[in-house]
Amino acid sequence: MRKPNRLINENSPYLLQHAYNPIDWYPWCEEAFEKAKNENKPIFLSIGYSTCHWCHVMEKESFEDEEVAQILNENFISIKVDREERPDIDLAYMTICQAMTGHGGWPLTIIMTPDKKPFFAGTYIPKHSRYGRIGLIELLQRVVEIWKENRDKIESLAEQITGEIKEAVERVEIGNGIIDETTLTLAFKELEENFDPEYGGFGDAPKFPTPHNLMFLLRYWKRTGNKKALEMVEKTLIGMSLGGIYDHIGFGFHRYSTDRKWLVPHFEKMLYDQALISLTCAETYQATQKEKYATLCSEVFSYVINNLTNPEGGFFSAEDADSEGEEGKFYLWELDELEKILNQDELKFLIENFNIKKDGNYIDELKHSRTGKNIFHLTSELDDEKRKIWEKIRAKLLQHRDKRIHPLKDDKILTDWNGLMISSLARGYSIFGKDDYIRIAEKSINFIFKNMVTSDGKLLHRFRSGEARINGHLDDYAFLTWGLIELYEATFKTEYLKNAIELTYKMIELFWDENNGGFFLSENDDVIFKQKEIYDGALPSGNSVALLALVKLSKITGRNDLNEIAYKLVETFSGTIIKHPSAYTFFLSAFDFLLGPSFEIIIVGKSTDNLSKILQPINSKFIPNKILLFKPTDREDEINSIAPFLSHYKAIDGKTTFYICTNYECKQPATSVEEMMQLIDEVIS
Repeated sequence: MRKPNRLINENSPYLLQHAYNPIDWYPWCEEAFEKAKNENKPIFLSIGYSTCHWCHVMEKESFEDEEVAQILNENFISIKVDREERPDIDLAYMTICQAMTGHGGWPLTIIMTPDKKPFFAGTYIPKHSRYGRIGLIELLQRVVEIWKENRDKIESLAEQITGEIKEAVERVEIGNGIIDETTLTLAFKELEENFDPEYGGFGDAPKFPTPHNLMFLLRYWKRTGNKKALEMVEKTLIGMSLGGIYDHIGFGFHRYSTDRKWLVPHFEKMLYDQALISLTCAETYQATQKEKYATLCSEVFSYVINNLTNPEGGFFSAEDADSEGEEGKFYLWELDELEKILNQDELKFLIENFNIKKDGNYIDELKHSRTGKNIFHLTSELDDEKRKIWEKIRAKLLQHRDKRIHPLKDDKILTDWNGLMISSLARGYSIFGKDDYIRIAEKSINFIFKNMVTSDGKLLHRFRSGEARINGHLDDYAFLTWGLIELYEATFKTEYLKNAIELTYKMIELFWDENNGGFFLSENDDVIFKQKEIYDGALPSGNSVALLALVKLSKITGRNDLNEIAYKLVETFSGTIIKHPSAYTFFLSAFDFLLGPSFEIIIVGKSTDNLSKILQPINSKFIPNKILLFKPTDREDEINSIAPFLSHYKAIDGKTTFYICTNYECKQPATSVEEMMQLIDEVIS
């Protein structure tokens, strides 16, 4: 049994995976940098995350290897970083990697000076050189040689690289472009040009879900009536739900597809994908009233509730792609195995509908050969009759699959990703009225405020095994605020609104750039440079979600200072966004709200009113740019103190009264749901 290294004292599942490597790993800490300075050694920095397949490959191939370990231990100070714990460190060095190499990914491999300035950047590196690609051993030996013989040149190069990239990322492009309604059309056209009309999604392979692209398209369809935008959303969701990227047996979406057909995924399942895809399905149901999207949303929720929910509250981060050292093993099926579980009719149904083959349909991407294993995927949607047959078969297969060795579960609880899941569940409750959704969302927000908020009101980023750690980043504040706003609009509990307002002002205090505008990702001083992230990649950026929160809270509370910051945020990043609008679709969705028209729906009545029933007709409609406010006549002081303008709104003749407002103008108040819906139809048409 190998002795553990320093990572054994960490609480990150990713760092603990490397705790028994023969490499003398350090976590990111001052001790490591001091040692590098004192011993005049370069730093080998490796960044990844627990469910990253290629991180596992590089560990098995190199980080568990004694030869690699000897070179690193003798000549380098080696540092491991969990990108999900420290997204600020990851962002800085990923920016550098992309600038130096033109691409990025994980594992991220950086070699740098003791003062954190890189002179080499790459991603996965094999142990030995092959096919013209340098191997890790050869790379490390070459660095050692140059470090000893020409260190001044390396340090000069590192200084130059860092200086140029730091200058580029800190340059704020104010006044270099104005975004307006035409920018939304430009973003739509870019998405349309990149759309795959045969299988849905954008681009070729690999193909990512990127649900905020679809959320933007729904809003563009609502604003313009352009049917193509809605068709692109539906084609993508259907393509994804048919393909192997969707777990037809246990539900939930895998991270991405390695091909354009959504067939062969990388099998990890991330909480944030489930949150954003389920929210997109719920909105698409509102837009189309097609039950299949409601069903897909409920299936994703079912996966999260059954597999990623902490009994104490909060949501776990992910499930691994690998089990028993093999990617996808948990999810793949051989025909022989299926023959033992199912009767002939059931097997025939699978072969005909789920494309099961004797020699398998799963291609090993390294060997480029069939494996004899199958990924369940559909060629066309199941009708109601087939779905009933499938449900019985699925139950059998799920029971059998649950006996397998499960992939590793990354059981850390991240504040930002939890904010996304809380948002989706709260919205799901509003639309579908299922009590479980709001119960679990509220339990999770209570967990976070009990365990992940400091005495001075700051958020902590990560909770695991009873320990909350790491100062919250912008994303933690922005995403959790979004979740709190959704909870308020679902329950009308003013505590959620109060907490959202307090977090927003704390976010402004900690991250807002008073000189140039925009929010920094982190307040931490131990990164090479502070950055403002605006790109909406696998996740929306913190600045994009902050914009949505600012817009909604300014309209809910009437606070003009929040509105001013929202406009300043748009001004700050307009020059960047105008160059390639489709890279910022969540930001543009929030801007769509700011641009208006927006709709304020104010309900005045008794707190005993059955609000969920009253609001069901409103929530069944797709009205993305709306806010909901409830003023309880029997305890109105609390909401009036948060939104003073509500003091002017009264119940008429003791009846529940609805005020529908848009463009700074309110319609005649209504005292019945039918009248209310008639007014809403008038203002949104």
